[in-house]
Amino acid sequence: MNAMYTAGLRIDIAVSKVRKYATRESGDTLEVIERPLGGISLVLADGQRSGRSAKHIANMVVRKVLTLLAEGVRDGAAARAASDYLYAERGGRVQATLNILSVDMASRTVVITRNNPLPVFVLRAGTLLRLEDETPPVGLRRHTRPRVEEFPLEVGLWVLMFTDGLAHAGVRTGRQWDPGARFARHARTAGATPRRVADALMAEALDLDEGRAADDISIVVLSVAEHPGHRPPIRDMDMRLPLV
Repeated sequence: MNAMYTAGLRIDIAVSKVRKYATRESGDTLEVIERPLGGISLVLADGQRSGRSAKHIANMVVRKVLTLLAEGVRDGAAARAASDYLYAERGGRVQATLNILSVDMASRTVVITRNNPLPVFVLRAGTLLRLEDETPPVGLRRHTRPRVEEFPLEVGLWVLMFTDGLAHAGVRTGRQWDPGARFARHARTAGATPRRVADALMAEALDLDEGRAADDISIVVLSVAEHPGHRPPIRDMDMRLPLV
């Protein structure tokens, strides 16, 4: 007898990261955590400058956010607390950009939290949205507030968040591009998956930098698709981590 399952939604996420050329450590940190009331959060921070010192700053911010999210603190409050923590630890002398991308099953929404002058791109019903209202990085002053926006979980929703290495790819070589437009083009392609979209964006960024990333690049792509009722609701995760 065939097992029967309830049809629903499926969240697909892909991450692609590369460190700045000729550096031994990336200043970007990305971590994933399950939410206490269901769902997951991806926390991405980019520490000031690059290399080991930047990594340390990013780790401080991400660890603080993860601890609070695990306790059920809302994303915006976690981001504010992380900013206050970094300010208290470093006296406002260092900063980090911070993005939180959450699938919140309690509210059935995708929650996007930004302390980052860079935009987050959302593709909804085929229309590209740029979430780019000015938001300061964390750590420079007390009571820094993030920008929080929510979208209902629905089939066809795509999200792209990234660090500045992607946005500034090609600047050193005098070549400019629009990563949001490229993201939308790839996501609209038949058979598109977050893995294919993330890989395509990374390949284009490295090509613009002539194979030598001018800065750390981190790319996160999320999509919401339909999960058919004849398939079991199995969670899986793939990782590829070159040790070089």
